[in-house]
Amino acid sequence: MNRIKDTELKQLTPAPRGISRREFIQRSIAAGMTVAAAESLFMKSAAAATPKRGGKAIVGCPFSTTSTYDPATFLSSEQTVGLYGAVYNCLLEVGPDRKLHGEIAERWEPSPDARTWTFKLRKGVEFHDGRSVEASDVVASLNHHRGPDTKSAAKSIVESIVDVRADGKHAVVVELREGNADLPYLLTDYHLGILPAKGENTIEWENANGTGAYTLEGHVPGVSMDLKRNPNYFKPDRGWFDEAQLLGITDPVAKNTALVTGKINILHKAEVKTLKLLEQTEGIAIDEVTGTQHYTIPMHANKAPFDDNHVRLALKHAVDREALLKRILDGRGAVANDSPISPANRYFNHEMPQREYDIDKAKYHLKQAGLSSLEVDLSTADTAFPGAVDAAVLYKEHAAKAGITINVVREPNDGYWSNVWAVKPFSFSYWAGRPTEDWIFTLAYQTGASWSESFWSNARFDELLLLARSELDEDKRREMYWEMQELVSNDGGGIIPLFANLLTARSTSIQHAEQVSASFEADGWKCIERWWMA
Repeated sequence: MNRIKDTELKQLTPAPRGISRREFIQRSIAAGMTVAAAESLFMKSAAAATPKRGGKAIVGCPFSTTSTYDPATFLSSEQTVGLYGAVYNCLLEVGPDRKLHGEIAERWEPSPDARTWTFKLRKGVEFHDGRSVEASDVVASLNHHRGPDTKSAAKSIVESIVDVRADGKHAVVVELREGNADLPYLLTDYHLGILPAKGENTIEWENANGTGAYTLEGHVPGVSMDLKRNPNYFKPDRGWFDEAQLLGITDPVAKNTALVTGKINILHKAEVKTLKLLEQTEGIAIDEVTGTQHYTIPMHANKAPFDDNHVRLALKHAVDREALLKRILDGRGAVANDSPISPANRYFNHEMPQREYDIDKAKYHLKQAGLSSLEVDLSTADTAFPGAVDAAVLYKEHAAKAGITINVVREPNDGYWSNVWAVKPFSFSYWAGRPTEDWIFTLAYQTGASWSESFWSNARFDELLLLARSELDEDKRREMYWEMQELVSNDGGGIIPLFANLLTARSTSIQHAEQVSASFEADGWKCIERWWMA
């Protein structure tokens, strides 16, 4: 779902997309406009909807003082929106239409068993320093995330690759341990940007020498990032702005003020609690997309008391999901079922019973764990997701009725993702989700996954993950993914209470195509590459 303000009709937004001239004029007249004014507005609006070069995008988003240019470490917004979204390219991308599109790769072909994939590279693609991209660069870029010593967040994604080799200068062959029909989707991961080779197994990442629509001109960690349009970009229909700048802003009031006053013209991750004020502000548009983004409360399943599944189930039953949906998201999302797979995914298990807020069941599972009460510390911060601190306080109130005492520990925003997430045994987190079941399960739920925030391990789940990955029969594959969702929900180490709609706010002077990506906020983090100045 894309929800755009009705008042944008009077703010020169691209209203004519998907609407005829006649219908537009009829609606305008019904709103009180004259025929001449409606005609004029239609022509101006149509012009605004046509991409053109020029102008400057200024994006407000949370920053981190510890960010690097190494794609293996990407996590913060200046890395995802600024580097992945504008400076780097992957082999492929998932477009706003949710289909695969080539970036560095022009074509890709699997073997009959999907164990060997050949990627034909687009000729003429250049790094920002003028060097042409060759197969050796792709091999090194993928190998950068492989091997026992890598610290890459994409390690589990490429773990099944047994060999990557160049076939001439413009083809790369990837061999897998087992067949994987979803490999092209996995290679769109935002950590897998293509950078110049530095030997066979690593890359030159220190200077952010990418192939993207923009070059990195300046960066003050934690403060700002400056970009300039790459005149040699290989996509002729992308990279419309002359310049772009990212500004580090975390405080919700400061973010809204910056947008309203024109200090920024794109607000990455708009806040639900202040969204209505923005919706009522002239010159501001809201993009709202339903996708796979979800909020999580991971428990380290390898540490007491969370190593007892009865304790985990007690905590899952002790959260009032409907209350969180209303209070934290203002209804802009849906309750989740302790599984990361949403209705937007292909194999969503719509028959799995929804877990409810049930004090009696929470007490029952505590008793089964040999406990009459429970006290735990829960770490949270505003940067975990908008409203995370308020959500923790609400959860504390919910759980108290079951004899569970939750001590809310408010952590610093800066350093949260390196010092708290996956470090403290009970904390708040969020995920944008992934286009395929195998991707999110491989990245965060299989035993030893590089981003396993709960350190959960389940032998049956791991077995099904391998089987489903290479299964070509749709019915059998669906059956396995359904069972995996049940295992994650009923045994997993994460409380997943909500699916949250993706929210981006922008000045109406910034335009985009009718459909935006449902992968991440700000058009899949690619607003700088895809959007333009009206």
